[in-house]
Amino acid sequence: MDLAIAGRKALVCGASAGLGYACAQALAQEGVNLVIVARTPGPLEEAAQRLRQAGTGTVAFVVADVASPEGRARILAGHTDLDILVTNAGGPPPGDFRHWQREDWLAALDANMLAPIELIRATVDGMMDRGFGRIVNITSSAVKSPLEQLGLSNGARAGLTGFVAGLARSVAARGVTINNLLPGTFDTARLAGNFAAQAQREGRTPEEVRQARVAKHPARRLGQPEELGKTCAFLCSVHAGYINGQNLLLDGGSFPGVF
Repeated sequence: MDLAIAGRKALVCGASAGLGYACAQALAQEGVNLVIVARTPGPLEEAAQRLRQAGTGTVAFVVADVASPEGRARILAGHTDLDILVTNAGGPPPGDFRHWQREDWLAALDANMLAPIELIRATVDGMMDRGFGRIVNITSSAVKSPLEQLGLSNGARAGLTGFVAGLARSVAARGVTINNLLPGTFDTARLAGNFAAQAQREGRTPEEVRQARVAKHPARRLGQPEELGKTCAFLCSVHAGYINGQNLLLDGGSFPGVF
C-alpha cells in the first residue's frame, strides 16, 4: 500500500533507538523527509545514517531534550513547517507515590505531558493552514490500564490524553488528525534494562524474568518495534484521515477488556 506521504516533512522525537526509531524508519521507507531528535549525539547521528540508507527522503537530526524549553527552541528554530509530528519521551521511574516530591511530578509533567503539548502548539496551526497534518503521540498502555508503581507516568500521560481528546475534534475539519499509540511490552533495550533490574532485585537471571513475562502474555511473545513503527506510519498516511482522537492500544491482547 502506498501511504502517499512521500516528500512530507516529519519530526520524530526520541528517535535514536527503540520505538521512536522504529517510527522514523517506517516513515523513511515511505519517502518522508525526517527531522529526528534525541539527547545523545552519538547514537542519534548513527540512527540518522541508518535512516538515510532506509529511505529516499532527507534526514536531519537535532540533539536536544524536548522536555526543556531550550531544547524545543533548538528543534523548532529551523523546522516549523511540519506535516507530521511524532512525540515520544521515556517514562518517569516507577515507585511509591509517598516518596515522590513536587519536583518529581513536575519533571514527569514536563516530559510526558507539557513537551508534547508545546510541540503541538508550535506546529498544528501551520498544518491547518496547509490543509494536512498528522500528529501521533507515543504514550503507554498504562493510560488504558494504570499500574500502581507507574503513578508518575499514569498521571502525566493521562493529562496528555485528555488534552488531545479535546483538541483533536477542533482540527479535523482542516485536514489534521491527532491520535495516541499506547504500546505494551515491546522488545526494546529499555525493556531489557527493566528485566535486568527486576532480575537483580529478585535473584533471577534476566532471561528468566523475560520468559516469565512472555509466558503470561496472550501472544506468548513481546511486540517488535517495527510493528508499532508501521502502525504509526499508517496513522500518518492519507488513508487515516478519518481516524482522529483515538487511543490505539498495541499490547498483543494483554488488556482484558472489551473497550
